[in-house]
Amino acid sequence: MLGTVARLRRYPVKSMLGEDVAASDVTFSGLAGDRRLAVVSLRTGKLASAKYPRRWRAMLTLAATASGGVVRIRLPDGTMAASADAGVDEVLSAVLGEPVTLAATPPPGASLDRAVPEAVLRDGVAAEVPAKVIEVGAASPEGSFFDYAPVHLLTTSTLDRVAGLSARGETAAERYRPNIVIRTATPGFPENDWLGRTLQVGSDLVLRVIARTGRCAVPTLAHGGMPRDTDALRVLARHNRIPPRPEADSEPCAGVYAEVLNPGHIAASDPVRFY
Repeated sequence: MLGTVARLRRYPVKSMLGEDVAASDVTFSGLAGDRRLAVVSLRTGKLASAKYPRRWRAMLTLAATASGGVVRIRLPDGTMAASADAGVDEVLSAVLGEPVTLAATPPPGASLDRAVPEAVLRDGVAAEVPAKVIEVGAASPEGSFFDYAPVHLLTTSTLDRVAGLSARGETAAERYRPNIVIRTATPGFPENDWLGRTLQVGSDLVLRVIARTGRCAVPTLAHGGMPRDTDALRVLARHNRIPPRPEADSEPCAGVYAEVLNPGHIAASDPVRFY
């Protein structure tokens, strides 16, 4: 057995803070309620993503939770807005400083700006830095808002390794935005060796690992009450710079992306094993 499920997390609105759940159905489209909405810029037509901190780091001052088909968003001042509210677009536009709309369906060719992470580390979150335009959902079902694949896995071993190498002596899973945190005893960065492997979580869910997760600037940013932490990326750049996929160039990595081969229901403490 590889380990057990330590935490389950979902992010009802892409790039906003998310929430822990005790259990979840997992379909070919990922955890129930995960990344079902996204903020779209009315100026550019691109998705709002904290991957470009200069423009969108305020997304991480917003926290989204889901219940009964309605997504509720906690604003920086503590007030709440609901996805069904008539004025939600105006509220979000005021917080983000740009006209936006909250969307349930990706626009054609949905894309976002991803700042070069090293440039953000060098020049700061407010700097105008080079960015790549990436299309979302390359390995996800059509109509989803995932960056790449529908499930993101991260181990406690990787979190412990980053914390041990960090000047702060700590890190938080929330910075890396996983869906499933797996408690493991193998030291280091064990997910590196899972590429191409098939995992079973609980009794039914079967996943295939299709890529290591190359990290952007997001882990370094302030997340709600958590301050900025550049070591969340610097440690990986120094100690775990590897290709996300065999054909790719090396970059700082933590965790892995997976596709769903067989849907299932999972819960905290479920066993995780190679299938």
